[in-house]
Amino acid sequence: MDNKVNGGIGVGYYVRVEPNVHIYVEDINPTGSKTILFIHGWPGNHNLFEYQFNQLPKLGYRCVGMDIRGFGQSSRPWHGYDYNRLSDDIRDVIVIEAMQLNNITLGGHSTGGGIAIRYMARHQGYGVSKLALFAAAAPSLIERPYFPYGLPKQSVLDIIQGTYTDRPNMLRNFGNMIFHNYVTPDLSDWIFQLGLQASSWATAAIANTWLDEESLFKDLETIDVPTLILHGLDDKVCLFPLAIAQKNSIPNAKLVPFDSCGHFLFYDQLEKFNKELVQFIEE
Repeated sequence: MDNKVNGGIGVGYYVRVEPNVHIYVEDINPTGSKTILFIHGWPGNHNLFEYQFNQLPKLGYRCVGMDIRGFGQSSRPWHGYDYNRLSDDIRDVIVIEAMQLNNITLGGHSTGGGIAIRYMARHQGYGVSKLALFAAAAPSLIERPYFPYGLPKQSVLDIIQGTYTDRPNMLRNFGNMIFHNYVTPDLSDWIFQLGLQASSWATAAIANTWLDEESLFKDLETIDVPTLILHGLDDKVCLFPLAIAQKNSIPNAKLVPFDSCGHFLFYDQLEKFNKELVQFIEE
């Protein structure tokens, strides 16, 4: 572990995963009895889970949030934005002896859910006793000939083009898709600013990964830990049929549909989200 630093409401660490590449990790309530490692979605960072970090430690939980490479406070290399490398970064964080991450719940939102699934398959779920998927971008974010439930491929191509030509406008348009219920302009703007903190090349590279990644179908079938799937019925980014496909592929999975809920379910249905997650951890 390199360069332990103060980190806001928790303890911040920089973990070296490659030469000159460091992943930022924030550890809230390190003495908590049970640990949840949160993997954020595109194009945000670990701060998206602020309203979990504010509440779950009060109940005795340890919350660990990491910024995937290229986003938030992590390094912004030119390379390494495929799911294999991103899942390897999770492994590098989990094996850090000083943090003692074992028997944890691994939670992933959207793209973070896809990365978490790849971690479970590629690293045999090392250190993970439970998996939680929040509006996960799996098994495919886009439509494919054999999976017609995703977004049109052109929608992702437009995101990539928008990243290269007018990233703020692209992020605003994406922000208009993520909520089903009303949020204040201030909250919407805060999430927009989190997106701007990412590097533009990482923002585009992750979107390209959505186009190229087809192995999550097989990865889902390898998961052998209890799995919670939380998904909004009104999600316009990762459509609800993705959650059904996850439930049908993971042997020991529980699907909880969220009524009147969009892609950012941890805001759209904040209290229900926290309640379902806590209940799952305690089962």
